[in-house]
Amino acid sequence: MNIIITGRRLELTDNLKEYAEEKIQKFKKYFNNITDATVTLSVEKYRHKAEVLLRGNGLTIQAESVTGEMYSSLDEAAEKLERQVRKHKDKGTSYRKGEEKIQSAAGAEEPAPAIIKKKALDVKPMSPEEAAMQMELLDKNFFVFTNASSGGINVLYRRSDGNLGLIEPAR
Repeated sequence: MNIIITGRRLELTDNLKEYAEEKIQKFKKYFNNITDATVTLSVEKYRHKAEVLLRGNGLTIQAESVTGEMYSSLDEAAEKLERQVRKHKDKGTSYRKGEEKIQSAAGAEEPAPAIIKKKALDVKPMSPEEAAMQMELLDKNFFVFTNASSGGINVLYRRSDGNLGLIEPAR
């Protein structure tokens, strides 16, 4: 597993790097196919933020935490990742058995008047069910993917009533 630790407005000490690596290494026991782990530690005034992104085999899991101390932020982010990883393993087994469970968690979204960030995505072919699982793992309100059956770019989004909506291009 390739672990990249970066610090923003923060001097990374050896102890902090070792602590972060130790927290990330424990995810090897859950998934042996995780190839990259990116840990970003930042400080803004009294807010210590830890962002962790795990990637591997088409799977992306992300968690972040903001507390008053960097070590507790790392602990909290690792706990969030662990819950997401366990949820993914449970969902993977339940999907294989044919039980479709879509849990809803409605989130408030603020409209942005200007584009302040651009992001390039690797759009992989998958079914809408797999996309729903991936969207929930990333804890996002939408997910862009290539539909494996139609070959078109689709958008899966969380509706205000908690259900999911699918946008497909017209043919």
